[in-house]
Amino acid sequence: MKKILVLNGPNLNLLGRRDATQYGVMTLKAIEEKMVLTAQELGVDLAFAQSNHEGVLIDQIHGAIGTYDGIVLNPGAFTHYSIAIRDAIDAAGVPTIEVHLSNIHAREPFRSESVIAPVCIGQVCGLKDKSYTTGLYGLYQYLSDKA
Repeated sequence: MKKILVLNGPNLNLLGRRDATQYGVMTLKAIEEKMVLTAQELGVDLAFAQSNHEGVLIDQIHGAIGTYDGIVLNPGAFTHYSIAIRDAIDAAGVPTIEVHLSNIHAREPFRSESVIAPVCIGQVCGLKDKSYTTGLYGLYQYLSDKA
């Protein structure tokens, strides 16, 4: 059974309270519950973590080495400037897919660039909560093709 870490960055613990036009109305817990249902369909084991602290996210990525087959990552605002998270993903070598609830490419210019995307297998954005399940399906397929 494939093991996947779902890792969420800053302010995602406030989903359901944030701008619904950008982020949807679901809480992070509701998104996780929906992902569990998708994971059961795929026969995947999921673990979840969220932090507002860059170093904690980096530690989670390092901890994924040899433990998880892949990572679904919503780095939140760290998307646009965290070279440290980028380097952690690159060094860990654990296939990672970047997800975003909003379409970062259709927002403010500073949000349109991801320093994380170049070291990920792909990016899904703009589908609100469906970005997570779409990312999970994509990562699952990627891992299955590599097997």
